[in-house]
Amino acid sequence: MVHSWFHQVFRRRFLWLGLCAFGLAIAFSACTPNPTGTVSFPNGGSAPAQIRIGYQVIPNAELLVKAMGTVAEAFPNSKVEWKAFDSGRDVNTAMAANGLDLGLVGSTGTSIGIANQLPYQVYFIHDIIGDNEALVVRNSANIKAIPDLRGKKVAVPFGSTTHFSLLSALGELGVKANEVTVLDMQPADMLAAWQRGDIDAGFVWQPTLTRMAGSGGKILITAKDLYQQGIITADVGVAHRDFIRQYPDALKRYVALLDEAIQFYRTRPEEAAKVISPELGLSPQGSLKVMKELVWLTSEEQTNSKFLGTPESPGNFAQVLKNSATFMKAQGAIPAVPDMSVFQNAIYSQGLVQ
Repeated sequence: MVHSWFHQVFRRRFLWLGLCAFGLAIAFSACTPNPTGTVSFPNGGSAPAQIRIGYQVIPNAELLVKAMGTVAEAFPNSKVEWKAFDSGRDVNTAMAANGLDLGLVGSTGTSIGIANQLPYQVYFIHDIIGDNEALVVRNSANIKAIPDLRGKKVAVPFGSTTHFSLLSALGELGVKANEVTVLDMQPADMLAAWQRGDIDAGFVWQPTLTRMAGSGGKILITAKDLYQQGIITADVGVAHRDFIRQYPDALKRYVALLDEAIQFYRTRPEEAAKVISPELGLSPQGSLKVMKELVWLTSEEQTNSKFLGTPESPGNFAQVLKNSATFMKAQGAIPAVPDMSVFQNAIYSQGLVQ
């Protein structure tokens, strides 16, 4: 377990800024209603006149759906607005301010959001994180194992799945904070710092991971390695509770688009990689490589008890979220961990039933 060193740094920088942002955003949302009206589908059902989707550049089905342009086709009477975010922390803030209908947040950020009573529920697991997130170290830094991080500068986006993974890896091997300088950096800033030679390592996701590894770096440990040790991380889809309450049919239609993208990828992977490559900024070959580093699950597969389950038979993912929250509380990121029922109520598996 990581010791009180991180409690001090994290609490000063993340807890104060993050929770103040949540508080201001929630207060702001109280006087900022969703500005959109309602439109109807030709064959029944309704959707908002504007659908606001907060996405991240991660090689999963949601990014493929964006690249394919199928959302606009499925919601012809709605204006679809895609909003790019660098991390789930910013998605959380936007959700608190009622600035999004749908968003992508890592499982760690989601657990923090639930603990802070953000107005959303998990409706989909976009991916189980594997080799797509990893700790990349500079070749010249002479880092051959986690203990070699002592005395080094390691960057990670605070409050993210990679942050959880890094702290878990350090804690497992007893590396203390006064032996490592852990820096809070978003992926773009991390890449720039790496290119300047300001940092020795970074725990980050694709496509930044590939760019860092290709610029004098190597992979030391991946989220897949940690998964095999029982440390699970994922990227999940969250939907604002107002959106779920008002437009459950629209959410199901969106999930169906994600399923179509997953089937496209599974049956024609090279074509899917070619479609998504402009979004990733990688070649089709490079895109296919990073797509394979994640586990993509259909909505039917997510009804399994290992994942979201069904309304009648809830899955184990609520426990994964609670475990993440428990870990982050130990680091001073959140003041308390809610009861298990709170995490269970934050799962909306009804949208998986087509």
